[in-house]
Amino acid sequence: MRRMVHFFCARQGQPRIQFALRFLASALVLLSLCACQTGGTVQPINLSEPGWSVREGQAVWRMPGHRPELAGELVLALNADGRCFVEFSKTPFPLVRAECGDARWEIEFPPQKLFFAGGGKPPGRLAWLQVCRGLAGREVAPPWRFERRADGSWRLDNTGSPETVEGWLDP
Repeated sequence: MRRMVHFFCARQGQPRIQFALRFLASALVLLSLCACQTGGTVQPINLSEPGWSVREGQAVWRMPGHRPELAGELVLALNADGRCFVEFSKTPFPLVRAECGDARWEIEFPPQKLFFAGGGKPPGRLAWLQVCRGLAGREVAPPWRFERRADGSWRLDNTGSPETVEGWLDP
């Protein structure tokens, strides 16, 4: 590596320190452009606090691509202040945890150790944030469509792909 750097620096006619500083500055710029965060977790929520209404049910998630659909348990918690929490799990393992409100959203995929968070409306590409919005009675982002059925079940589908989430909640 040292020979390559020396060769490159000598060939370009730049002193080694100047090359190292430019390389370091470029690396810092690239790192600062990263828009997601990994390694975090959805902040713990105490669903027994006043204001939370919790319901349980089942859901089936058909993912894009040629992956098999997943059936699992669903926990939905709505707060009087407008926050919504949803957890989709295959007992005993949580597959997705999502929380959204008016000012902030978070989503975690524990098996993949992925965590994303942001402010404002959640991005339209994450189905479970749209499930949260739809079940909370809010408008979902395009290309998603949320439908409540007469039998109490619901369905979220992406009009641009085969991804769907459908389920039902116990009364």
